[in-house]
Amino acid sequence: MFIQQAYKGKTEWWRYVIGLVIIFLGWQLFGALPWFGAVILEAGPDVLTLSQEEWMRVLDSNLNFFLLLLSFAVGLAALLFVVKYLHGQSIKDATTSRKKVDWGRFFFGFSIVAIFTVVTTLIDYNMQPEDYLWNFKTVPFLILAAIALIMVPLQTSFEEYLFRGYLMQGIGVLAGNRWVPLVITSVVFGSLHLFNPEVEKLGYIIMVYYIGTGFLLGMMTLMDEGMELALGFHAGNNLVGALLVTADWTAFETNSVLKDVSNPEAGLDILLPILIVYPIFLFLMARTYRWTNWKERLFGKVNRPEPIKFPEEI
Repeated sequence: MFIQQAYKGKTEWWRYVIGLVIIFLGWQLFGALPWFGAVILEAGPDVLTLSQEEWMRVLDSNLNFFLLLLSFAVGLAALLFVVKYLHGQSIKDATTSRKKVDWGRFFFGFSIVAIFTVVTTLIDYNMQPEDYLWNFKTVPFLILAAIALIMVPLQTSFEEYLFRGYLMQGIGVLAGNRWVPLVITSVVFGSLHLFNPEVEKLGYIIMVYYIGTGFLLGMMTLMDEGMELALGFHAGNNLVGALLVTADWTAFETNSVLKDVSNPEAGLDILLPILIVYPIFLFLMARTYRWTNWKERLFGKVNRPEPIKFPEEI
């Protein structure tokens, strides 16, 4: 069982408290300093009068994108440090219950969301071309692609290792079941997007999408007894999104191929993925990897493994 992998390390509650403090400092303090410093240097004395939206537009788009993602890379380094040295757990055991990381699963998760995003975007572009502007510029796009290929997987891996790895395992062993970590990590994951500009543009209804995405990734992890599918899915979603379409009201405005200039409205665009698309993704994965016993894997108990008794001890 994936959550039981935590028992191969040290699972005292205070270790998770200290670990979260170290991770938060790495991510939100030390990791964010380069971005804050660059914005302050560029804006000068006027920086104190800028709104949150204006802060995001002080730097060149590609530089802004790189520095924002850098904080997640630092957070990932802090998280892996905590797992290895504070909990004494291997990175492999924080990733999967299999004997080794299954990269085939990673690329399967990456592919299904990447293909879906590209196909649906092309269909929408051809049906409603007035909603898009051709945003492609060779040099800025190539720089963006180089940044995205390196930094986006680090960003998404940080979020997956934090929520579907570290917290899923930690809360699971402390709660003694699977559904509590699934609910908590999904809600907290979604809630961290509360201050994204998309929320201001579309309203709080979009939180249904973010929290629903958290549940999707959590269910992938619990049903598959490892994070590989979730790691790939999250990386594919964010990477293709960053390269393919941008908008003025998104968290990461990039030098992508297309720019969405439509007036977004919260409605079917929010509910369709949760009610139809995500269940289809889960169905495809379940058929591919022959998932069974859904009730036990999503709601079952988490018990400490029995110690192995050698013949002289019996």
